[in-house]
Amino acid sequence: MSDPIPSHANRLILETSPYLLQHAHNPVDWYPWGPEAFAAARQRDVPILLSVGYSACHWCHVMERESFEDAVTADLMNRNFVCVKVDREERPDVDALYMHATQAMAGHGGWPMTVFLTPEGRPFYAGTYYPPEPRHGMPSFRQVLNGVADAWANMRGAIATQAESIARDFRAALQQTSAPEALNDTIATAAIASLERRFDRVHGGFGGAPKFPQPMLLDFLLRHARRTGRDSALSMALHTLDAMAAGGIRDHVGGGFHRYSVDAEWLVPHFEKMLYDNAQLATVYVRAWRRTDEAQYLAVAESVLDYVRTEMTLPCGGFMAAQDADSEGEEGLYYTWTPDELGSVLGDDAEEACRLLGVTPTGHLEGRSIVHRPVVVEDEARVQGWLRALAEARRRRIPPTTDCKVIASWNGLMLSAFAEAALTTGRSDYLQTAINNGIFLFDQMCDADDRGRLRIFHSGIEVRDESPHHPTAVVSTFRVSPVEGFLDDYAMAASGLLDLYQASGDMRWYELARALTETMLEAFASGGPLLHAVAPEACELFANPLPTEDNAVPSGNAVAAELFLRMAALTADMRYETAGVAALRVMAADMARHPMAFGRWLCALEDWLQRLITVTIAGDTEDPRTHALLEVVRLRYGPDLLIARAIPEIASPAITAGREPVNGRPAAYVCVGGSCLAPATDANMLAAALDDLRSR
Repeated sequence: MSDPIPSHANRLILETSPYLLQHAHNPVDWYPWGPEAFAAARQRDVPILLSVGYSACHWCHVMERESFEDAVTADLMNRNFVCVKVDREERPDVDALYMHATQAMAGHGGWPMTVFLTPEGRPFYAGTYYPPEPRHGMPSFRQVLNGVADAWANMRGAIATQAESIARDFRAALQQTSAPEALNDTIATAAIASLERRFDRVHGGFGGAPKFPQPMLLDFLLRHARRTGRDSALSMALHTLDAMAAGGIRDHVGGGFHRYSVDAEWLVPHFEKMLYDNAQLATVYVRAWRRTDEAQYLAVAESVLDYVRTEMTLPCGGFMAAQDADSEGEEGLYYTWTPDELGSVLGDDAEEACRLLGVTPTGHLEGRSIVHRPVVVEDEARVQGWLRALAEARRRRIPPTTDCKVIASWNGLMLSAFAEAALTTGRSDYLQTAINNGIFLFDQMCDADDRGRLRIFHSGIEVRDESPHHPTAVVSTFRVSPVEGFLDDYAMAASGLLDLYQASGDMRWYELARALTETMLEAFASGGPLLHAVAPEACELFANPLPTEDNAVPSGNAVAAELFLRMAALTADMRYETAGVAALRVMAADMARHPMAFGRWLCALEDWLQRLITVTIAGDTEDPRTHALLEVVRLRYGPDLLIARAIPEIASPAITAGREPVNGRPAAYVCVGGSCLAPATDANMLAAALDDLRSR
């Protein structure tokens, strides 16, 4: 028997997604995605109205206030449709499939997404945000509702034919792959040339407004510059990183980056903060620091990671999904300042502080100002004092809502960021955060399926309840969604766990990474070189895509290809090498022609072109000579390098077989492309060997 639904709420009150719960008291009779909604549509013989959004989406909140909270509009929706509300972060498979349909039918996509479906789930009309009254050539939402209801009543045959045609075409299109091509440097060179044409040489980044950070492309540029020495690639990456670090897209007061800039100058952001953006940006700033040895890049990375540790990490070790753009019903209110507020906080320093921090009396956003860093100052300590004062004042405001949902794939991205930062900086607090997240992923998000394979679930949420025995105490439990993990979840979680193995040397993380990789390789197989978005056995949609394009989060297939190449280097298992290379080959043409959409693929291509270097350290972990060898590797660590530990009597990656200390001295075994150098027992010898390999 299901839980009773309170009379003042709809079915969403029983959900765990913060976004769905935001809509639980709408007068709309919302259903969550599931068989109950489709059964109701068949029984009533009405279409499905599918509305997709997420908790940090500003225009989703706007449409809710204008339409979903309006009794007249809600009555129109309830009478003519079965209304289904989906959190795109909780069901990325639903979101991705119907976003493809929306883009094809409406010519554009975005959130909130509004799609009308037959009771069989086939789309026949789609759009995004609709205003409550006709505006700028857009029909009102009520006009759309009436038009679709009329068409369903009077043009049923045409709708059925169109819906079936769309579904058939989508199934065919989403399964298509290009012919495999040879992998060589011309692919990367063509991509660089294309990016140079789109590069904004004044403000950095690619294209105009709105401008997104594109961390995958920046990572590719850094990797390409390391491999080839091409100055233009390094210059594009660093110019963009510098501009973003100085701009308003970065939260200089509290840490972290906002979603994107509404202008070309990185000044005025769309204020939501997403875990996946901050994970990827922290990683690319760490890599820029390692590439240049310039401390400002490390400072940016640390400000991101420290923000995530303090504001986005649950006690259980999971990383939360997002922070809203709005507070008190207004976008950006929490992050912006009036002249009076700045004067109150900064006192006599206000005028100088506003000049150095880029805020002006007129400001932006109807008189409110954004802190940014337009000039380099000599007295950085004084500026940091001002920023701390602003942070203290801001903490007294009503903060934006935090979406405390935990998503496995995004946690994998942030796990990678903390692990790499811990390895390269030696910071034990970052390593502990990464370990806590690894423990959380295994204990809370994973179990064995009925075949004994390790599986991971897509999402979950920490639920806090009053203790029945101690009314003043709060008991926290973690509730996992029953939705099994998607390709993104397996690929990114496994990659994060493998990075944690690099940072910690603890074999359990390697074993978990390999177990998830094995499940992914089997469960998501399509019969071709690419993997399905959803395990075919669990797919309930009318089509199961083979995802290839990067969006805000990298393509699961791209991360999988990169992971396969890394696993092949550690295990010498040719299945992984074959899978990774085959996927890259069918993506070669797309990478060369459309690099903006295939940044993570280009990163994986750089791994293949560079040839991954593995360094196996054999020696007592307490021996200072072992630490000296590890320090050499730490100072040279990058995405082209893998670290393994040869630990006697403990199962280790195959690459460590036969690796032992030499004449009682700890040794480092360096291998690349199937051949190995003589073992290095001296730190200087190891440093010279690694530097020589990278210079070839």
